Amino acid sequence: MSDNTSLTVSRFPAQEAGPPVLLVHGFASDGHTDWITTGWPAALTAQGRRVIVPDLPGHGSSPAPKDATAATAKAMLDELARAVGNVSEVDVIGYSLGARLAWDLPTLLPVRRMVLGGISPVEPFGALDLTAVMAFTTGGKLSADPLTAAISRMISAPGRDPIALCRCIEGLRVEPFAPTALDLPVLFVRGEEDPISQGIETLVDLVPGSELVVVPGDHGGCLRGARFKAAALEFLEA
Repeated sequence: MSDNTSLTVSRFPAQEAGPPVLLVHGFASDGHTDWITTGWPAALTAQGRRVIVPDLPGHGSSPAPKDATAATAKAMLDELARAVGNVSEVDVIGYSLGARLAWDLPTLLPVRRMVLGGISPVEPFGALDLTAVMAFTTGGKLSADPLTAAISRMISAPGRDPIALCRCIEGLRVEPFAPTALDLPVLFVRGEEDPISQGIETLVDLVPGSELVVVPGDHGGCLRGARFKAAALEFLEA
C-alpha cells in the first residue's frame, strides 16, 4: 500500500527496534486527544517504535466524508491501511471505535500484535435514533433515549463537526460490527467502570490465547490511565 491516504496523519520516527505501531482513536475524538496528549507516541518511540497516528474521516483534521459511503468501516479501513503504507509487520492499538476497526485490519495489513481497548461486543450505533441526533445538532430537542442523547451531546461538543460525525454514524451502521475469530496475539483492555465494554469476554473467546486486563476507570479513564499504557507496552514488547 502506498501512502496516498486522505487522512491527516502524525508520524513519530524512531530507531526501528520493532515494527511500527498504528494508533487508532475513538469516535468523536482524534489522534491528538486520545494518543498524543496522553503520551503514547513518546512512550513507544522510547522503545524504538515508529508511531503512526491518523485522524479518522470526519475527525480531527481529516476531511469530512462527502457522504455515508465514504465513512463505512470498509472505507475507513482502506484509509488506515494506506496510512500505514508498505510494511513487513505492524502492531496496532485501537480504542473504542478504533478497536472495532482494528479487528478487521489483519485482512489488509500484516498485523503482528493488537491491543484492543474499550471495545463494545455489540454494534453501538445500531439502536441509535440518528434522526433525533441530527435534529439536536440543528437546534432540536434532546432525545429521551439515553444512548441517543449521549451521542448527540458528544458530536455537538466544541471543536467537533456534527454533520461529518452524523455521516460517520450513518456509514458505520451500513456494516454492523460482526467480529469473526482472529489468529494472532491480542490484548483486550477494559475499564472496570466502563459500560461500553461490558460483555467484552465474548470477544476474548473469539481469539484463542488472548489476554484480558481490567484496569481502573470508566471509558475515558481507562484510556488515560497509566495501567492501560503499561499493559500495552509490555504486551507489544513480547
